[in-house]
Amino acid sequence: MLKFDFSLKTRDGRQIINVHIQGKDLADAERKLRQMYRHCEVLNCTATDANQHPSRAMDIEDLISLIAKQQ
Repeated sequence: MLKFDFSLKTRDGRQIINVHIQGKDLADAERKLRQMYRHCEVLNCTATDANQHPSRAMDIEDLISLIAKQQ
């Protein structure tokens, strides 16, 4: 599944950046966006793969070893 990062302008003129929505394609993500923000104007959209993790999450063993190193 893809993750889309939208920047938009609401119908009352407010700008909102970094609205993250997952969807199978751009049309699906934009449909979900327009359910939350009716009559908005999309200013920018970037897509990333939601399965890619920029940083690895720590598991409990990593956390315990980090605490042990600090003592």
